[in-house]
Amino acid sequence: MSPTDQVLEEACGCVRIYTLNRTKQLNALSSAMISRLLELFHACDHDPTVKLIITKGNGRAFCAGGDVAAVVRDITEGDWKLGANYFRKEFTLNYLMATYSKPQVSFLNGIVMGGGAGASIHGSFRIATENSVFAMPETALGLFPDVGASYYLSRLPGFFGEYVGLTGARLDGAEMLACGLATHFVPSKNLSLLEEALRKVNSDDAAIISSIITQFSQYPSLKANSAYNRLDIIDKCFSRKTTEEIISVLESKAVDHKDEWITSTVQTLKKASPTSLKISLRSIREGRLEGVGKCLVREYRMVCCVMKGEVSRDFFEGCRALLLDKDKNPKWQPSRLESVTDEMVDQYFAKVDKDWEDLKLPPRSNLPVHAIAKL
Repeated sequence: MSPTDQVLEEACGCVRIYTLNRTKQLNALSSAMISRLLELFHACDHDPTVKLIITKGNGRAFCAGGDVAAVVRDITEGDWKLGANYFRKEFTLNYLMATYSKPQVSFLNGIVMGGGAGASIHGSFRIATENSVFAMPETALGLFPDVGASYYLSRLPGFFGEYVGLTGARLDGAEMLACGLATHFVPSKNLSLLEEALRKVNSDDAAIISSIITQFSQYPSLKANSAYNRLDIIDKCFSRKTTEEIISVLESKAVDHKDEWITSTVQTLKKASPTSLKISLRSIREGRLEGVGKCLVREYRMVCCVMKGEVSRDFFEGCRALLLDKDKNPKWQPSRLESVTDEMVDQYFAKVDKDWEDLKLPPRSNLPVHAIAKL
């Protein structure tokens, strides 16, 4: 399938509609798709006749993430720099979307995970539906929440971002709206009517776009067992300084309350890569104090360290166990949190080697004034 078939392009007056179209792969972002989206977004950024961008996905996913299996294959057949180049392009796209001069409306009707979140959450408007399933499942894969996740997760209410980032918890559309990952909730049956209304837009005024979306929006109730209803206990546990402390406090509360949700959360954390948990927690904590550009530059340093595999090869083992062999039994090294030292974690945050360079983001004038304004 050619890049133009993987990202479908439609022009309608002042509106451009881009549809992710790798349905068999749940629209996982290939290198060609990222390159094509960069081209399209750059072109529209400098085109005064374009006022609004709509992104959506064909099939049952908006986008299930980056095509990490292809990245691992490239690294295995070549060297780690092939993988690093993939992330360089992807993070540049994330930054372009986060600083975009025109409104971007994303229809998140289905699966929105990993790289799919990076291609939407940074935009102006994120439309969740009853079919939405959001997750950043990287710690189960030996990676960490990237694509600028340390920026937007760290700005969720309380310590909900730490919870979502470390556990890979799946959120439905109502939860996405409640925590701010989505800006609106529209029943899927009304999406075609909303799109029809947006196609007629002749303005890049965010207030006008928002008022149109609001006409089709609802405010769904959270399910009784929603994790967002447990924000108090999440804050008490996930505010702790270390991953070990987080798990320890959760375990003590599981004994006190005999709560199945707490027990399940502990089990999920214990199945994840210990190295991933530690670097993910530090990344989100640092993200609280950084702008989106700094977050992406730091995440790129981290991902280069992951690709090199010198501190830990958990990413390759996670891809083997979950995506390739699918035995769902990764053998993490180190296998215990206590064995992941501060010195090991520090290496993920260090400047990249002399034979490689940091992520160079293009100058942008439309920087987010305040992070929460983006959520």
